[in-house]
Amino acid sequence: MFDPELLATFVAVAETGSFTRAAERVGLSQPTVSQHVQRLEAAARRNLVDRDTRRLRLTDNGDAMLGFARTILAAHAAADTYFAGTAMRGRLRFGVADDLAITQLPSILRDFRQAYPQINLELTVGQSTPLDRRLKAGQLDLIFIKQAQGEGEGDRVSSDALVWMGLARTELAPDAPVPLIAYQDPSVSRRMAIDALEAAGRVWRITCNTREVNGVLAAVRAGLGVAPFPRSLIPDDLVTVTNRLGLPALGEVEFTLRVGPRAPAEPTAALTRAIMGRRLH
Repeated sequence: MFDPELLATFVAVAETGSFTRAAERVGLSQPTVSQHVQRLEAAARRNLVDRDTRRLRLTDNGDAMLGFARTILAAHAAADTYFAGTAMRGRLRFGVADDLAITQLPSILRDFRQAYPQINLELTVGQSTPLDRRLKAGQLDLIFIKQAQGEGEGDRVSSDALVWMGLARTELAPDAPVPLIAYQDPSVSRRMAIDALEAAGRVWRITCNTREVNGVLAAVRAGLGVAPFPRSLIPDDLVTVTNRLGLPALGEVEFTLRVGPRAPAEPTAALTRAIMGRRLH
């Protein structure tokens, strides 16, 4: 009933929030993308996209269709893999930034392993800068990292605001040093936080150095200070304190995939598609 090509276009529109960016992702013209969505709406006999708002949004029926579309496309991909004649094989050394491991990435990797059981997926979790160094040294094939907006190369999966995270009851006098909880250097979020504080003339002190996202969260929950953190990844028991405490804005970060110089082409492309095709927040 529903053409997989139309479903793939619709998923791209839903995940990018833009007909223009969706056209870039699927390699079609913007008018063709619009026509695909209209044809899918006709087949479903429902409006799937709200075109009356300034920002493209899905209707309730559109949200439902997005779930069905992902299921249908995943089934098609699994069938293609099964009947391809020879299952994809090989080793894929994948590195992921520590804080991105608390997104939907684990479920994506689980689905990937089920779809490609003969690919030996070796996972390394760490900080973005050391992972990038290992990629360039040929020790990793593909990395999924956080970087400041506009920095470096790679395929951007999504972006987010970096904000100050703390307890709801956190208080800070305007002239008091900012108690900073941060990853050990080198760290993208640590650098962005210190640069912003110094540009604003704010005194700061490190109250916790940690290598892991769980260490950051534990220190914030213990009331040791505030931490720079992607807005969409903040747990429910913690809050954004940027405006309330008068802290400087930190800017945007991008979640980016980068491929190593000697990465195996097919497994790398398959995992890249799996990550690009799913929302992570």
